[in-house]
Amino acid sequence: MRVKTNVPRAKKKRRIRKAAKGGVGGRSKLLRTAKETIARSMRYAYIGRKERKRDFRRLWIERINAAARMRGVTYSVFIGGLIKAGVEVDRRALADLAVTDPGAFDRLVEVSREALSASA
Repeated sequence: MRVKTNVPRAKKKRRIRKAAKGGVGGRSKLLRTAKETIARSMRYAYIGRKERKRDFRRLWIERINAAARMRGVTYSVFIGGLIKAGVEVDRRALADLAVTDPGAFDRLVEVSREALSASA
């Protein structure tokens, strides 16, 4: 007795076509091109998840640098002072403080300056 694979095959094709939805022309209709489209999109999605982390870190550093320069200190000097002071605040939190709570950021700049002057 032979195995009939019509139902599983149809299910697989349906899954592929659903994943390729929104593609132009054969990219969403034809099985082979739909598979290629999905493979490419999955690759880009994987790369994009890595890039998003880099992009956000870059944005946080830009915000911290801008806020620090407004207070007369560069980003690298500010971060170096925080490290010497033993302050463990990540860049995401620093960027948030720079935007939402300037008073707290001012205090961190002072802590950084004190740590640098004490070590010099």
